[in-house]
Amino acid sequence: MPAYWLLKTEPEQYSFDQLVADRRTVWDGIANNLALQNLRKMRKGDRALIYHTGNERAVIGIAEVISNPYQDPEANDKKRMVVKLKPVRKLPYPVPLIEIKNNKTFKDFELVKNSRLSVMPVKEIYWKTILGMGGL
Repeated sequence: MPAYWLLKTEPEQYSFDQLVADRRTVWDGIANNLALQNLRKMRKGDRALIYHTGNERAVIGIAEVISNPYQDPEANDKKRMVVKLKPVRKLPYPVPLIEIKNNKTFKDFELVKNSRLSVMPVKEIYWKTILGMGGL
């Protein structure tokens, strides 16, 4: 059974639409220790919600992890890890952070409690609820 994750991206730097256009990408640039710990737990076949930060602040789409984590070949730091992703689909309706925060289901969700974390696990109940809110 795949695990579920949420990955944050600044849409001006790399958007979900860019992932769709590229058809796959190396998810890199993670430096925070807790985010790196989470990234190291990701496995090929896991699913990830792609969340746009900045002015959007919303879950935009779904991606699939297509590699296990490996050391970032571009970084001079052995702790820095990356995974490869491919897009699965864009949500019919973006799910704004404010709607997530206003839903009691998410009171213990890391996105609500530690909103600056760029890679976080997503419990199945959160996954299903967000997909439902997004029109799937």
